[in-house]
Formats: sequence, C-alpha cells, structure tokens
Amino acid sequence: MPAQAWLTLILLIAMFALMAWDKLPTWVVFLGAITVAMTVRLAPPSGLLKGFSNTGVLTVAALFPVAAGMYSTGAISLLSQRVVGHPKTEYAANVRILPLMAVGSAFINNTPMVAMMIPVVRDLRRQAGLVAPSLLMGISFASILGGNTTLIGGAVNLIVAGMTADAITAGKLPGMKPIGMFDLAWAGVPAAVIGLLYLVYIAPHLLSNLKTRAATNAARQKYLSEFEVLPKSNLEGKTIAEAELTSSAERQLKFIGRDDSTLAYAPELTLRGGDKLTFSCSAEALSHLWSTIGLIPARGGSVGSERHRHELVEVVVSSKAHAIGYRLSDLPLPDSPYEAKLVGVSRNGEAPAAALDDLRVEAGDGAVLEVTESFFFESRRESDFLLIKRWEGHAVKRVDRAVLATSITVAMVALAASGVISMLNSALLATFAMLLSGCITTEQAWRSVQWKTIAVLGAALGLESAITESGLSAMIAHLCASIGGSSPRAALAVVFAGTIVMTNLISNTATAAFMFPVALSISRMLGVSFKPFAMVIMIGASCAFINPAGFQTNLMVQKDGGYGFTDFAKVGAPMTLIVGAVVLALAPIVYSF
Repeated sequence: MPAQAWLTLILLIAMFALMAWDKLPTWVVFLGAITVAMTVRLAPPSGLLKGFSNTGVLTVAALFPVAAGMYSTGAISLLSQRVVGHPKTEYAANVRILPLMAVGSAFINNTPMVAMMIPVVRDLRRQAGLVAPSLLMGISFASILGGNTTLIGGAVNLIVAGMTADAITAGKLPGMKPIGMFDLAWAGVPAAVIGLLYLVYIAPHLLSNLKTRAATNAARQKYLSEFEVLPKSNLEGKTIAEAELTSSAERQLKFIGRDDSTLAYAPELTLRGGDKLTFSCSAEALSHLWSTIGLIPARGGSVGSERHRHELVEVVVSSKAHAIGYRLSDLPLPDSPYEAKLVGVSRNGEAPAAALDDLRVEAGDGAVLEVTESFFFESRRESDFLLIKRWEGHAVKRVDRAVLATSITVAMVALAASGVISMLNSALLATFAMLLSGCITTEQAWRSVQWKTIAVLGAALGLESAITESGLSAMIAHLCASIGGSSPRAALAVVFAGTIVMTNLISNTATAAFMFPVALSISRMLGVSFKPFAMVIMIGASCAFINPAGFQTNLMVQKDGGYGFTDFAKVGAPMTLIVGAVVLALAPIVYSF
C-alpha cells in the first residue's frame, strides 16, 4: 500500500479515536483532519475544500430556515393537533405519530423534523400523562426510515447524490443519470413500512421495563395566572380535555370565568371565546400556556398585536415600586411607562391563594411578563424591579402565517420533484419566500442553520478526496471485491455491511464520504451499474440504529427518552437486520446491475 494511503488510514483512525473519546466537538475533529490532510498533502486544497461548495451541503443549509418557518408559524403544531390528536396509550401514540414522522421526514430534512416534533411529544407526555418509553426512540428511527424514501429526506441522500453528479460530470459514470427525487422510494418505502410495523408492535415490548424520566423543574416556583380564549380560534368549541388544558401534576386549572359568572373546572366543559382560565402552575407549564395557540394573557395593558416579536421576562418587585399596595385589577397604573401583559405571579415561591382581582402587590413578589423590546429601555430609568431576567427559548407562533408557510414548503417540494429546478434552487427560493412573507425573521433564519453540522458535512466530503487521491479507496475496494468475489450481489452486501458498521462508529456523512469511492471502484471493477451501490450507501449510512452517537436524531431524543446505549442496541439491532434484508433483496431488482 502506498505511503500516502497509510498516512490517510492513520489519519482516519486518529479521527475516529478522537470522536470515540468524545472530548472534542465533532466539527473540531473534522476540520482538524482536513487541516492535517492539507498539511501533509494527501489531496489538493481544492479537493479537500470541495465539500463546502457541494450542492448537497448547501441544500441542507437552505432547508433549516424552511423548517424553522414551519415551526415559528405554528404550522407543525396545528398539523399535529389535527392529525395526532391526544393519544392516551403507547400503541395509539405510535400508530398516530410514527407514520406521520416517516411521511414528514420524506420531504423535510429529518434533523429539523425531529427537532420540531420533540416539543410535541413533551407536551403529550406532560399534558395527557402519556407513558410511552419507545415513542421518542421511535420518532428518531421513523424519521430515518422516512428520510430514506426521497432525495431530500436526509443529508446523506443529498451528499451521495451530489457526489454522484460530480462523478457523472467527471466522466466516471458514463450513461448514468443523476439520482432523481423518488429513486430511493423503490427500496426505501418497503423498508419503511416493515420498519414502522416493527416499531409499533415489537419495539415497545423490548423497552417495557424502561421508565420514562419525567422532566423536573429545577426551580419549583409556582405561579398564579389567567389566560383568555381567543374568539374564533382553534380552541373555541373544544372541550377542556380536547384542548389539552386539563389539570396535571405541573398545572391545575382552578376555574373558568365566563361573562359575569365563575364555572367550576370540568374536563367536558366546552370553551367559548372570551373565557378566562385561571391556572396554578409551574414555570415550565406557564411558558407552555403562554405559547399555546388560541390563548393570550388576560391581564395587563396593550403590547401590540405582533405577539411573535414579544418576549417573556421574570421580574421581582422592589420596595420602591409604584404599584405596591394596588390590586392587580387596578393595573396598569395610568402613569405606568411599561407596555406589558401579566403572564403569572408568584409570592414566596408559591401561587398566591387569593383571587387575582383581590391580590395586592407586595415587595418581593415575582412576576412573569410578556413585553416588547421597549420594556428594557423603560426599566433602566425606573426602580420598580430588583431583578429582570429574560426567559430564553420561548416564543409565540405567528399562526397568521401558518397556511402561507405550509404553502411555501409544499411548493418547494413540488418544484424539486417536478425537476423544473434543482433542490438547492427550490430550497433557496423557499427560504427567501419565508423571509419576505414574514414567516421568519433574518435573525431566526440565521440561527436556525446548524453551522457546526454544515462544517462537519463539508469536511467529511473533503476527506473523500484524501481517501481517493491517496489510493486508500482502491485498496479497500480490492479487499471488499475479494470478499464479495465476482458476484455483484455479494459485493453489494459487503458494501452495505461495511456502511452499517462504519455509520454506527462515526458520523453518517463521513461514512458516505468514505464508502462512496470504495463502492465506485467496486462497480467499475465488476463492470456493473453504480446505481444499486449508491442507493445502498444512502440507506445504509442512515441506518445508525444501534449506536445513539451514530446519528444526530438519536442524540436529540436520548436525553428526553432516558435511553442508554443498550436500549438503542436492543431495539436497533433487529431494525438494522430488517432494513438490510429488505434493501439487499430489492436493490438489485428495482435498480438492476
């Protein structure tokens, strides 16, 4: 083996060891590997940096703002309310949610898709008391299965398609056409259907002894709050149970104010526009109520109509506050400089026992307010508060743009699927449409892009150049070919097995970048079509079901689900065998050598 190939192999082993060590961020490891490869001249700089101009990488970056627009407008939440409903059992939750995740991940990159769905599952567990140990792991796995059915379903698909297009342009794949939007579906859909059946009927039994970890609030502060049901909103006409506003461990609905009367709490009570709901709740439940579509804080002054621009702040009343001694019903005072809505009030860490109308402001009271940016300017000139603390990570969804955001996303998918324009072009158009229509702000769009993920994607593709230029891919191809012999089916199985092993040890994009030149060399040596190999790499590189660190969505659900490595291995190993059997049986038939 040439010296350059040995150096590349040593570099890869060192890189994998550093990732297993888990002390350095993944993006640092990958960019460091690119730097070393450039320094020892394992490949030209243009080759090592080509990943950062790859259409697949740029498409992934452009898809993040589109997903952010779907979330910030409440489109995902509204769709989930209509489709998912309020399942009470693990079986019902899996049946309603997992197919939805698979279908959604086929058209929206699975990483932002899972990110959008995790809060929905948290709400179900908290509000409905749902106990479903396998649900969060199932969401990750279902998104992977769904992502393996279309070109835009996962980053790996776009990466491999981009490398395939580059190889076609370079004349390495004569006669082969670029990979189309639904080419993966022929093998991916059957694998997804069988995989979903496994997740619904078998996986829950494998995790039956796993206890879900209820989210605990570090600060056990309790608040008294009052929210109003908006007329003609999605909540009007629903019962309290249907609206998921029933009492729970974190939230107690005390009573409902309607017109001039007070109604006792009853889950079957139908909500009307203008109803005022009084809650005693934790900080987490309070923030959830504030961001619930169809509810607005019932007390305080006017803060404008653009609630998606408002923030939550926690304040502590000082002894010099002008409002001390006044009832909450008297606020805001006529000379008050603040534009704020009262979201919740706390006294000595507990929800006050008195009714909000009768509660008088005292020094040391805690309150959560909905404010505009002007509040922070006005509060600097006053001495009403001892403490002002922003509640980060909470926002009201701009539901008036939900239909528009959904239409933009559907149009993006339709344009890409029709072949009129490329996926990158379509995603960029959708991103700017989200910005120009007000579905997201420029700041939200920039923050939505996971730049560390983009760095890893670009660097992983750059390492493919080092693997190819050094001769390492040719050596590994010869080894795999010797194992598979002259049989294309056996060679395909070897490539799939190698991809599965690597993707559970390193990132899926690095695996795809590593296996692509190997598979390309094998197909050329055997004189067969590269298309079955490309499809197998796409699906195999995403099948990191055994190791939670093998796929980003697994890591995203691991903490909330309370899963350990053995839990993933217990459910993921059979899943890997199922997908492998289906794909290896179908790929040679539907794509043909």
